Formats: sequence, C-alpha cells, structure tokens
Amino acid sequence: MKAPPRLQSLIEEGLIDTVVRQLMSGKEAMVFVVRSGDHTLCAKIYKEANNRSFRQAVDYTENRKVKNSRSARAMAKGSKFGRQEQEAAWQSAEVDALYRLAAAGVRVPQPINFHDGVLLMELVTDAHGDAAPRLNDVSFTPEDARTHHATLVAEVVRMLCAGVVHGDLSEFNILLAHLPGADGAEGHDGPVIIDLPQAVDAAGNNHAQRMLIRDVANLRDFFGQFAPELRSTQYGPEIWSLYQSGLLSNETPLTGRYAPDRVDVDMQAVLREIDDARDEEAARRLRMASLA
Repeated sequence: MKAPPRLQSLIEEGLIDTVVRQLMSGKEAMVFVVRSGDHTLCAKIYKEANNRSFRQAVDYTENRKVKNSRSARAMAKGSKFGRQEQEAAWQSAEVDALYRLAAAGVRVPQPINFHDGVLLMELVTDAHGDAAPRLNDVSFTPEDARTHHATLVAEVVRMLCAGVVHGDLSEFNILLAHLPGADGAEGHDGPVIIDLPQAVDAAGNNHAQRMLIRDVANLRDFFGQFAPELRSTQYGPEIWSLYQSGLLSNETPLTGRYAPDRVDVDMQAVLREIDDARDEEAARRLRMASLA
C-alpha cells in the first residue's frame, strides 16, 4: 500500500522499507504493519491531540518529569511551544515505559525505534504469524481463563516492582500471542500487554493506587465471565497494600484476599477532643470580647 505521509520519512531514513497494511486505528494512534529488511514490524503513529478521543487527563500526566526547565515552564504556562512539548512528552511516555518494562521482563512488545512521532516495535503475532488478537475477541475455557488471569496479575506485579502502573489495562489492550518456549521447548499462547502512553509512575502519581486497583479489577471482571470464582478475588488491594508496605516482589505469593486494617475507635476519646476544642474556642471568644 502507499505509505502514509508520517511513515514516508521513515522510508527515506531507511528505518523501514515498505508499508504492508493498516492494522488498526484507535483513540490514540493508527497502527501499520511494515517491513524492514527480513523483519515484519509494527509502526504506531500517534494522533495529534486535537484528533484524539483520549485526552491527556491530569490523572495521567500528573508529576511527569520534563528534564528541560524551559519546556517545563512553557508546559505550565500552556503556550504554543508548551503544548508542543507536552505532546512530545505524551508520545515519548509509551516509549520510555516500553523500554523500562521490557528490561524488567514484562510481556510487552519489544521497542525498536522512535522517530518523528512514530514508534517502531515488534509485531506481536499468533501461532500462524498473523497479528495476535485482543483478549476481547477470544473466548476461553475456565482453565485457560484462570491461567491467563494468574499470568496477568503476575505481570501487573512485575510492572509495579519496576515502578509503573499501566493505568488503562483491560481486555482491549492485551494481545493473546504465541510465545516461544524456553530452551527449545514448544511455544504456547500467552498475553502481551500493549498501549502504554497513559502509564504512570507508581511512586510519583497520587492516582496510581486507584489506577492499579482498577486495572486489576478489569482483569477480574473479564476473566470472571469464563471462571466465575475469580469475581470474588481482591488482588488489586492486596498488591497495593504489599507494595506500600515494602513487601512486594516478583516472587511474593498472593492470595486474592484482602482485609483492610480495622482500628477500633475510642468514641469517648473523640468526644473529649470535641469538648476540649469547644472549650478552647469559647475561651478564645471570651478573650477577644474582653479586649474589644
């Protein structure tokens, strides 16, 4: 097919040879299958902010670091240059997250290059070499649902241990790929997590806890359609509680149960505090009246 203008520059730079076909068009980007030498890759073209249905919500961009102080000031002021820099930061967020998570062993597409607003990465495929389907397009047996759910909960933990929360994880941005076996063993189907421009820093974003719990709840609700016993699990709150306590690692055993700490309230002590505050306020008003 004819290369879109945004991919033509990659051809001219020698980063890709041809564009095979468009794979999808989503709320944030258009994705194409491309060829580079003997390799079939995926090219993700980010849409401009005014053409995206998914906006740069404050929840996601909160506390994102910008190294250049001039850019940070411009972004804070909302100038034209600042908006351009904010757009660049939004696009590079997925690139940074992919490299970070791939290095941590998380199942994500391997990033290859980022050029002129286009992310080149591994094309995630099924057993036949075709583009892997999204989870929402697949039905599962109860056993497979339990297996994939357990795998993805472990991936969420691995992401969190790497300091990242996906922030928009669901059956719509997880692919069911054919994964190679270790040491020549036969391959198997397994989930691969995609779409990370809204990923947040676990330690630096005040909404990270809510996002992580929502991500895990989305997994529970989806796989619970096929394995109903999963619907009663509470992996999200359990994971975050362990993380906050400094007890979470990739090997931490999880139970799927969570009971928040309950502290008995001493109502008499609370009432005494209220009475004391009331007495202090009355005394303050009396002093003010005497000075008038």
